[in-house]
Amino acid sequence: MAPTLRTDVSSLHLAGRRSPEASLLSPVQTCAGRFGAAGSSPEEALRLRPGEAGSAAPAGEKGTPPLVAPGLFISFEGIDGAGKSTHISALAEAFKAKGRAVTLSREPGGTPLAEKLRAMILNDVMDPLTEALLIFAARRDHLTTVIAPALARGDVVLCDRFTDATFAYQGGGRGFDLDVLSKLELWAQDARGLGHDFVHELGKKGEAAAIVQPDLTVWFDLPPEEAAQRLTGARVPDKFEAQPVEFFRRVAQGYADRLAADPGRFARIDAGQTREAVWQSVHGVFTGKGWL
Repeated sequence: MAPTLRTDVSSLHLAGRRSPEASLLSPVQTCAGRFGAAGSSPEEALRLRPGEAGSAAPAGEKGTPPLVAPGLFISFEGIDGAGKSTHISALAEAFKAKGRAVTLSREPGGTPLAEKLRAMILNDVMDPLTEALLIFAARRDHLTTVIAPALARGDVVLCDRFTDATFAYQGGGRGFDLDVLSKLELWAQDARGLGHDFVHELGKKGEAAAIVQPDLTVWFDLPPEEAAQRLTGARVPDKFEAQPVEFFRRVAQGYADRLAADPGRFARIDAGQTREAVWQSVHGVFTGKGWL
């Protein structure tokens, strides 16, 4: 459906597949959210991504101020050493050059409380369930305190890691129960309580809850062996960076599984290229979507 002045409907995905129900939805106001209707299982999650329609909405009639551009939520993922953090600042500057307000953040972290939890998650020894619970607690605080308000303002939110990292590191690397992680994802990313201006009307979905997901996840894919070489001597490793290469092979597979489950949300970047070539690949993704 082509976007109109005030409304647009972006693609609707069911478990990573194009849903025939997408054409039945009535238009929703472009705003700052990106949601899935969370049913009783992750497979029932429907993700609505209004940001895919493009940049700022056009101005109305003469004398009418232009509409606020919809917020964009973009996450950056990859194993340690993939080089993703190098390009986040460059992308922020590119968006600012287009007149967009940008919020930069990271996970775990992004708020005073979440940063305290980050220190424990990255350094303290704990069992896998405790680790997962702390990660999702930090995510909920980050979402309610930083991400949701920024998106409601129409900001571009660039986040260094989000929920895919948990499925890759705790699920893939640690081998923790993916069903438990999926339940925690639905609870922590539930959009209820984030404010009326933030939550879209998703149509007649019964009592299903909307969950927050990125509009786009940029995955920096790099062989674990090469990532390990990059990290050697770079800094004092945290407990994850100190893991053996085999751990990162499982993490990389975890990311690949997430991409396979929801390919429309991911952009895979070959992080083994030169820094300049990687940046061109990243920039090309956003220009291709009409966001830059």
